[in-house]
Amino acid sequence: MEKKDELEEIVDGCIRGKRAYQKKLFEMYYGKMMAVCYRYAKDKDEAQDMVQNGFIKVFKKLDVYNFDGSLEGWIRRIMVNTAIDQIRKNKRDPFLVDDDSLLQNEEEVQPFADADEFNLELKAETAIKAISELSPAYRTVFNMYVIEGFTHKEIANYLEISEGTSKSNLAKAKQKLRANLTEKFAKIEENE
Repeated sequence: MEKKDELEEIVDGCIRGKRAYQKKLFEMYYGKMMAVCYRYAKDKDEAQDMVQNGFIKVFKKLDVYNFDGSLEGWIRRIMVNTAIDQIRKNKRDPFLVDDDSLLQNEEEVQPFADADEFNLELKAETAIKAISELSPAYRTVFNMYVIEGFTHKEIANYLEISEGTSKSNLAKAKQKLRANLTEKFAKIEENE
């Protein structure tokens, strides 16, 4: 019960425009929301922009939050909406275009002392990077369906596309990820 009271105090402080409470709320959820936005972004800078814009919306709309569901879930929904809106703004109709181009910028991975831990971490980073390399259409539908749990009907309504386009983009995203990860994981295992 104490945690809920503390959360209500933070929310109330944010609504009253108190910077200390806004900072506290931002720090509480920044990491999780950065992870959410990073799945939709093409790179870390774009993800940070999405998070910043998302928190601006959170602070503006916090007075309508009624503690009916979890605050984290409510903030997460705003972050997803912000990420999708930013993708839309950056590209005219990104959800209708089947963009097959993949970004090819490899990042250096810091070594771990234990080889198994290193390979597990490398595979996780590789999978996250492969998702970020998908076109905005594929990446967004993949994230909304697989990660966020939206149905194809909900995705179609939200992105203003047909359910068929949503299903097609998901299938193509999975196909590209499978091919990309099979190749990359094979290279990782060769180096074991």
